[in-house]
Amino acid sequence: MSIKINSKYLENYALGFAKKVCDQYFSSKQYMTGAEILKLTASKQVNFFVIKSLFEAWHVELEKLKSNPFFDYRDNSVHQALNEFMNVLSRSIKIDRGNFEPLLGEAVAFSVILALDPLSFFRGEIEKSSGSSVNDFLKGNEKYYKWNHSLIANLIDRAGISQSPDAYKEALRLNFEQQKEQLTRPEEYLSELKNIFHLDLDILFERISDKVEDSISEESVQTKEEVSVEEDVIAEAIVEEDVVAPAYVNDSSPEEIQETIESPEKEEEHFAEESIQNLPSQYKVAPTANLIDPLQAWEKFESEQYSVMKGSVGELSENVGINQRFMFTKELFDGNPDLMKHALKSIDKCDSFMSAITLINERYVGELNWDKNSEAVDEFLQLVFRKFDQRG
Repeated sequence: MSIKINSKYLENYALGFAKKVCDQYFSSKQYMTGAEILKLTASKQVNFFVIKSLFEAWHVELEKLKSNPFFDYRDNSVHQALNEFMNVLSRSIKIDRGNFEPLLGEAVAFSVILALDPLSFFRGEIEKSSGSSVNDFLKGNEKYYKWNHSLIANLIDRAGISQSPDAYKEALRLNFEQQKEQLTRPEEYLSELKNIFHLDLDILFERISDKVEDSISEESVQTKEEVSVEEDVIAEAIVEEDVVAPAYVNDSSPEEIQETIESPEKEEEHFAEESIQNLPSQYKVAPTANLIDPLQAWEKFESEQYSVMKGSVGELSENVGINQRFMFTKELFDGNPDLMKHALKSIDKCDSFMSAITLINERYVGELNWDKNSEAVDEFLQLVFRKFDQRG
């Protein structure tokens, strides 16, 4: 049976959780250190997902360094020096609230997804290993998986599995089928979060027909046992292979998560034939094609409250919220977060709304079988509309 998740509630919950924890911590301190991250909450999974994000940021910076053509980063002495440098950095983490709070919110959201649908989550991790050894990727990231770890534990260094992602996903599926009755129930994992910030499972799983309120009621934080941390625990979290943040990917798993927020009912839109004729030929869309009509989309958003938001968005990738990131990745970009990032960068290079829609039609709508009447497409187009101040 599929699990339906209210992604808007999940986003608000993650943000509310992060705010509450940060209100408490930063009321007396200005910076968060690495050792303090690992014992920040009673949920080790949340804490370690924050660390995972930090090392992902490190590897992004490392790739920038490697792009310099004047130095040989494959040299063994350079590799060792970089590892030592990472050791030093890991013991010198220092983050202010403005930079830390979003990391914590994302860690909470990813933790909820891992608890609810571990099969889809780990399938997504395997997909993220594209371009490198799946075994090396899982081995480098294993330390970050505190929940449902048994599903991938015996896949690492396992003889007989080819290096193809499909082979690992099949082995993962077999693990899930064998272990699903013994896996920890999601409610038990989520109780760690619920004890810190109230989590209403009825709302989280409910298909919403009325608008869910953006605010989430708070409840008192229960006393938490401090997690003991060895002095060198962060240094041990250093990753020698590329680290990538977890992605919410659905590959038609038997426990598929469907993020569902019921949008207000939309009236049918009718536009005169002559209005289409005034559009430059390269932007015209055949009425029967399953493509997005750029003129119709522009006029739709112009007639709504979004008209005052034209040109209000800079870089699209910097204006995608947690909820949107889950929705767009899963429903529009075939569970591939890298494909979504590439799409946003390509749209940023367009000079008008019309050219952006043309690019979307040519590269994504047909290829990825978008439902142009879906909530995900509508929300994606709203974001694109806000990017441009002219139709084109």
